[in-house]
Order: sequence, then C-alpha cells, then structure tokens
Amino acid sequence: MEAAVKPQRQMVRLRGRSYVAFVFTPTVPVQDWLHEIDATIARSPGFFAGRPVVIDLSSVDLSQSGIGHLLTSLQDRNIRVLGIEGVEEARLTPMMPPLLSGGRSCVIEPNAPKKAETKADAKPTSLLLETPVRSGQTVIFPEGDVTILGSVGSGAEVVAGGSIHVYGALRGRAMAGVNGRTSARIYCQKIEAELLAIDGFYQTADDIDEALRGKPAQAWLQGNTMRITALN
Repeated sequence: MEAAVKPQRQMVRLRGRSYVAFVFTPTVPVQDWLHEIDATIARSPGFFAGRPVVIDLSSVDLSQSGIGHLLTSLQDRNIRVLGIEGVEEARLTPMMPPLLSGGRSCVIEPNAPKKAETKADAKPTSLLLETPVRSGQTVIFPEGDVTILGSVGSGAEVVAGGSIHVYGALRGRAMAGVNGRTSARIYCQKIEAELLAIDGFYQTADDIDEALRGKPAQAWLQGNTMRITALN
C-alpha cells in the first residue's frame, strides 16, 4: 500500500509596489485647516474619495486624543488615511493608521555626487503616449516628463515628476512636478481641466479663468502661486 503523498506547501508570494499618495500637512489652527479642506471638496466633490492620504504631523503638536479627533474629522469627509508621519509612535494607538517613514523626499540636492551609470542602466526621463488617456485611467511617471498625443478624458489622471504636454483636450487631472520640481509646467491645446497641480500647488476647474476654457494654455509656478495663461 503506497503512502499518501503530502501536498506540496505553496509559499506565500510577497511583492513590493509603490503608490502615489497625497500628503496632508495640517497647520494650526487645525479647524481653519479643515475649512480649507472643505473648500477644496466643495469645488471638486469626491476629489479625495478613495485616494490614499498620508498625514504629516510635523507642523503641529497634537496629543493622542487630538490626533484621533483629526483622523475622525477626515474620515467624516470621506478622506482615507493610510499612514501617519512626523510624530512619535507613542502618540498613536493600535487602531490608528501606522507610522510611516522613508518616504521619498522632495528636496533635490544639486551638489550631491551622482553615481556613474551606463546607457543600459539609465532610466528613461520621458514618457510618450500615442493614445488618449480615457476616463478612469491613471498615468504615473515620477521619473520625468509625460507627453500625450491625444486628449485626457474627464475622470482621468496624469501624474509626472516633470512637465506634462497634452496635444489635445485636457479634461481630467494633471499633476506635474510631484517630486518637488518647481520648474515643471503643464501645456495643453484645449484646457477644460478638473484640476491642475504643480509641486502640490493646485487650481480646480472653478479657479481657472473662464476666458481660457477651450483654448491652448500653459500652467507654471510663480513663487507659491500657480499661473495659468493662454499659450500663443
């Protein structure tokens, strides 16, 4: 009689994966900061719904109960917090989102020595898309510029470490300079965007001059202010 063969145990497969998350940095008074969040939601309902958010508490000094109240206030606004940074772990409870560290810094050190790399090792610094970005699709390219030879549909999202070029209508969301590149710009042949952002500074559809709608336009940063003008 043959011995029963034990089924081979399958090893759990673990994979690493990175995501782009919004980083909120509350300021005091926190209630006024929450009012600013409410104003953003009023201009663009559902903008934060279902999107990962990290809370950076380095600019405020909140007690454990204060942090809990802040998290509840954000949850009431349908803002999902996946992690917290900038605070001692002792101030967090097991029921709160985990303490995160090691996020990519937005500070660029121009004098830092660079490791020599061969052509085979070099990563592409631009992404070219020859098809439109349709509603519900997300394009993320933190390494550099993104060029789209079509349109970006309503509800679509384009995220780039550099500039964004859209050779068609821009109806969705475009976020350039996400790694702190303040010189990044956004260009499009027809501006109907739901949101434009460069290095975290943004304008929603209601903020864009009505006279520019449907026309070629560009967006860039002037200090801490986003400027949007006609593209001649």
